Amino acid sequence: MRILIVEDEALMAESLQMGLEAEGYVVEVARDGIDGLWRASEFAFDAMVLDIMLPGLNGFVVAERLRRAGRQLPILMLTAKNGDFDQAEALDTGADDFLSKPFSFPVLLARLRALIRRGSNGRTAVVTVGDLHIDTSQHRCWRGATNIELTSKEFALLIYLVHRENEVVTRPEILHHVWDGKDDFDTNIVDVYIGYLRRKIDTPFGRSSIETLRGTGYRLVSRTS
Repeated sequence: MRILIVEDEALMAESLQMGLEAEGYVVEVARDGIDGLWRASEFAFDAMVLDIMLPGLNGFVVAERLRRAGRQLPILMLTAKNGDFDQAEALDTGADDFLSKPFSFPVLLARLRALIRRGSNGRTAVVTVGDLHIDTSQHRCWRGATNIELTSKEFALLIYLVHRENEVVTRPEILHHVWDGKDDFDTNIVDVYIGYLRRKIDTPFGRSSIETLRGTGYRLVSRTS
């Protein structure tokens, strides 16, 4: 999952980036509203953490312009301010949720997960693909009664495939959403991690839920045998 943070406070932005990357997210940071609006308009993200008090354009304006342009990117708006009027304006200009500073990082994570689920056709925390179950809130995965241990990157890859269930996803798409999309990452890393994932979620159970579309990419499908 790819997250855009728009935050001008360096320490806050760095802390959020490190925390989210530790949870398996791919994170980009913009330090002002103009750059944040441009990135959110030009590139694909799964959610946006948007501060209100920003140089260039404030968060209200960024959210409003994104919505006016038809962008449905889930937005979690942050502010150091308190009060009903700030919250009301945040929601009225297009934010999906609102969190006042200081905040609990686990709460921010939970709200981001909820926004991403809502933006993915309203999926609940536990997603089922055949007899494979994924709890996005607890970062758990299992088939039947057997728990499957995944690394944070393997889990992030699986979640992206789940959100695109039955769709063909290309290697560059996966690289962009699950890694950071930089040039020093070759698309071969996608094939390597698909192999890791298959050996954990498919092979021990006699399943083949991750299909390879030669020359194109991969597709997660529901299989119980």
